[in-house]
Amino acid sequence: MPPVRNPGTALDLSVVKAIRVNRSAVERRTATLPGRRSVKKEWQAAWLLRAIACMDLTTLSGDDTPGNVRRLCAKAAHPLKPEIVSALSVADLHLTTGAVCVYHRYVATAVEALRGTGIPVAAVSTGFPAGLSPFEQRLAEIRASVAAGATEIDIVVTRAHVLTGNWEALFDEVRAFRDACGDAHMKTILGVGELATLTNVARASMVAMMAGSDFIKTSTGKETSNATLPVGLVMTRMIRDFGERTGYEVGFKPAGGIRTAKQALDWLVLMKEELGDRWLRPQLFRFGASGLLTDVERQLEHFVTGRYAAAYRQPMV
Repeated sequence: MPPVRNPGTALDLSVVKAIRVNRSAVERRTATLPGRRSVKKEWQAAWLLRAIACMDLTTLSGDDTPGNVRRLCAKAAHPLKPEIVSALSVADLHLTTGAVCVYHRYVATAVEALRGTGIPVAAVSTGFPAGLSPFEQRLAEIRASVAAGATEIDIVVTRAHVLTGNWEALFDEVRAFRDACGDAHMKTILGVGELATLTNVARASMVAMMAGSDFIKTSTGKETSNATLPVGLVMTRMIRDFGERTGYEVGFKPAGGIRTAKQALDWLVLMKEELGDRWLRPQLFRFGASGLLTDVERQLEHFVTGRYAAAYRQPMV
């Protein structure tokens, strides 16, 4: 069953301010992850298929065009070449990516291109990536993307609220964005590379969930540091803590710098060990990625044929 949407709770500053993160312990734990589970052969292929299903296929470039977006949508609907699908005997899965993520300008284009596929369109919003445009303008951008057909909205927070410890302002901001989203699911981008400490990441995660976020997301992909396993461990443990406190399941989306199949496997292992199998599904886990699908497809082709295809032979390059 899909998770019940997180309605949010009242802001509890006693919980937020009590949060502390031991960086050295986090780094020791995440350093062991790549070696804890050795996923090989057909099991690795199965995990990589799951990675595709949990992928928000993304294009957020200044040179985006309607043609590029339509091409991305076609790839989202058919992420693997037919010969690989046939060799793996997975045609009955009707495998697609979890969503397509674009700027507001291309929401309508993506909605039309994906019509009938069941693939949702996600729009980055609220002055992405810095989140410093006027507040009313950010709210209007959310509403415009929802009206254009986006069913998922990736919002960015004002990092200054986190850096100055103004948790009330952060809560109010995210709550207003959640209200503007209406029925669209909201993913809150924390911009972890600009939050200075893991304790700030943990506290911002908790406040965002209290304010009603359906997902918490690491990064815009535009910061100097984006999705890392230590950040992922901190955020997933906040998700677990929030779930234990409230009974609501919140999703997680690492984004930025995840480009290889090996990295995808590490993230899937993290989710399985920290949150369990339920978070290995697109309803509760997404990769924000533009180049990841290329390497995943290459690895699956190697599994099928025993040979690596040149990267330029993959349709998304």
